[in-house]
Amino acid sequence: MPLVRISVSNTVSTERRKQIADSIYDAMRATLNIPEGDRFVVLTAHTQDELIADPHFMKMQRTNDFLIVHVTLRQGRSIEIKQSFYKKVAQLLNERANVDPDNVMIVLSENGLEDWSFGRGEAQYVLNPPAPIPSA
Repeated sequence: MPLVRISVSNTVSTERRKQIADSIYDAMRATLNIPEGDRFVVLTAHTQDELIADPHFMKMQRTNDFLIVHVTLRQGRSIEIKQSFYKKVAQLLNERANVDPDNVMIVLSENGLEDWSFGRGEAQYVLNPPAPIPSA
């Protein structure tokens, strides 16, 4: 059920954009207990003046490859699970899309089952709740 918003530079190729989106989905599947096919991604490419990040905040060495991953998901995952997700995203992006881990910013925003409608004007998870999220 996560909604993933990815912001990249408009200099990132179409192939790399696909690698980035695939890597994040695979990291969610591996760490966040996301069911297969639960893939909703908005990937936006920005000009240099639209995607702005301090190149050294938190002692990072950011370049023009900087990207932001913003995931809206159901509340309830432990800190350990979230940290595992961050690590897996950085690892897969580095391996598959050649994105240095210093260039990866991830933000999680949690909400409840009642906050999702997948269509038809219905809150499907209110009527048919999914399985509980494993806590560790």
